[in-house]
Amino acid sequence: MNGYRLGADLVLILHAAFVGFVLFGLLITWAGIALRWEWVRNPWFRGVHLLAIGFVVLQSYAGIVCPLTELENTFRVRGGQLAYGPRGCVEYWLHRAIFYSAPPWVFVTCYTLFGVAVLGTLILAPPRWRKRRPNAGFEPVLRPRSA
Repeated sequence: MNGYRLGADLVLILHAAFVGFVLFGLLITWAGIALRWEWVRNPWFRGVHLLAIGFVVLQSYAGIVCPLTELENTFRVRGGQLAYGPRGCVEYWLHRAIFYSAPPWVFVTCYTLFGVAVLGTLILAPPRWRKRRPNAGFEPVLRPRSA
């Protein structure tokens, strides 16, 4: 396996991980809210999750091909493969899991509805910042009594 083919497979794995984070991030958030898991209200997790689906929604409205798709295709072609051709186990199964054939409006609609679900979840179950205790981490200083 040459370096470009390996690079393409690594980009594909990264792409699948991104899709998994967006999809399962919302499902885990819903489950966590129902089960009262405090960590799902972490503002960093929720913010990154919203940014991830926001990026997908905006690029779909702009008609921009995903940069990860472009990078993978570039690597595949440079590695002597057809873009999205059935060339290996990793490519075959991950592509079957995350790529479907449908008109573009179907994807734009799905991404938008999913983005609205993420935003709605943020509004209905907002993240919580940790509350700091006053003077947390500071020991009281004993002052000598004046005579």
